[in-house]
Amino acid sequence: MDIKTIAKGAAAGAVVGFTYYVFSTASPLKKYSMKKNVEKTVRAAGNLLEDIRSVIM
Repeated sequence: MDIKTIAKGAAAGAVVGFTYYVFSTASPLKKYSMKKNVEKTVRAAGNLLEDIRSVIM
């Protein structure tokens, strides 16, 4: 098994889980705001994934 692949999968799973948790516990007004700014949210998640990857590797 490749450690890098495992780390990438774990980081991606953590980002998806965190995103789901935040979205499911948000108020309706916050959900609208999140949907409106989905591009920024996706970009931030990508940056977070890169940061986690750089720390692990």
